[in-house]
Amino acid sequence: MTDRSSTVASSSAFRLFITRLHFYIGLFVGPFIFIAALTGTLYVLTPQIESLIYRDQLQTASSGTPQSLAAQIGAARAAIGDEPKLFAVRPATADGYTTRVMFTEAGLGDSENRAIFVDPVSLAVQGDLIVYGTSGILPFRTTIDYLHRNLLLGDFGRHYSELAASWLWVAVFGGVLLWFWRRGVPKSSAARGASARRLHGRIGVIIAAGLLFLSATGLTWSRWAGDHIDRFRSEVGWVTPSVSLDLGPGAVAAGGEHAEHQGHGAATAPTPSSAISEADVIGRMDQVLAAARAGGIDSPMVEIRPPRTAGKAWMVREYDRGWPTQVDTIAIDPGTMAITSRADFEMFPIVAKLIRWGIDAHMGILFGVANQIVMAALGIALMAMIVYGYVIWWSRRPAPGGSPKTLIRAFSYLTLPSKLVLVMLAAGFGIALPLMGASLIVFVLIDLVRWGLTGLADGSGSQGVRRTG
Repeated sequence: MTDRSSTVASSSAFRLFITRLHFYIGLFVGPFIFIAALTGTLYVLTPQIESLIYRDQLQTASSGTPQSLAAQIGAARAAIGDEPKLFAVRPATADGYTTRVMFTEAGLGDSENRAIFVDPVSLAVQGDLIVYGTSGILPFRTTIDYLHRNLLLGDFGRHYSELAASWLWVAVFGGVLLWFWRRGVPKSSAARGASARRLHGRIGVIIAAGLLFLSATGLTWSRWAGDHIDRFRSEVGWVTPSVSLDLGPGAVAAGGEHAEHQGHGAATAPTPSSAISEADVIGRMDQVLAAARAGGIDSPMVEIRPPRTAGKAWMVREYDRGWPTQVDTIAIDPGTMAITSRADFEMFPIVAKLIRWGIDAHMGILFGVANQIVMAALGIALMAMIVYGYVIWWSRRPAPGGSPKTLIRAFSYLTLPSKLVLVMLAAGFGIALPLMGASLIVFVLIDLVRWGLTGLADGSGSQGVRRTG
């Protein structure tokens, strides 16, 4: 009977600890998760809005045979002036759409370019906008994207989304455990917050897998944890294949699924002796596109990037990240028009494919409208679950002057082996996910203050484990 009682007490202590941890995550990290869910939902719902807002720049009424890319670039250059540097060209994807001629210039942010939208038939310039990233989103969606990633606060703001992603998966596992433990407990509809509690639990269990997916993929974009993930992928060989643009020995690879966040605009300017004349670049543009088409680049969504210096290859890449995914990339020797390097999605290792698909599904672009609907529903459900969580807390908050149920007190009830395991896990995850570790320290400091202010630091709470709501 003693062993059985000890087991029951240990189980109750662990349940109490999970309850307290889940509560702390919800109370303190919940607002950050809510904001991430809200801004992320807005982002996945905006492609059609963007197409409507910028229809004059994206579409054209002209019909007929498109003129050469060289002529289209010439029209863009005449409109933008001589100073900006030609970066890339995205030919029109179909009849009735414009060509994007993209330039770099001082003052633009990382992964931003200035795009001139040219009618490929009439050569009329239909727009001049800042575009962002490998996906080429326009100013409206770029603002929503920055809002989601950093609240428009720059690198400092990225801490909010990393904090949310770091704790979301822990909240999910803890919530599922609590729901499982409470399945057989008699429920009273008269209990404070009973209705909100049922809805909170049911929604959480239904969307648990989706939330784990959001947390995992979101962490790959984060500042501190994302760097650790990138290093781990490099060490185990999970790096996304990429092409070499070096035509000589010592090739250096370029690219990756997060290329839009790598800051290509910060590249070092070529020296005069190694620079390539723009006239030469423009003259080869149509020839390079033809070579790419002959080499298997068959998506209508294609981007052509000329070399910045002599001795480098042209890069031609597909950017259709829908389903089926077309993101093949090749390097072309400007002298021979031969393909010198390629990275075909079909040949990617399965892990690299899963990473590509996971990121695109997170952004709501992998399966088109269906993907948008699912991600929006997931975001709305997450926001509703957080609101119900706060309703539960408010309805069941302790009376003024009552003894607070602290995380440290719950931890003190655990057995020594359980404490050691939890400390090691906390240390490991704190190193891998630095904002989780820093915020956990804050949780403990808050606990110490609450415990000290109420006189509970005398150890009176270690006499037994009480059931907690």
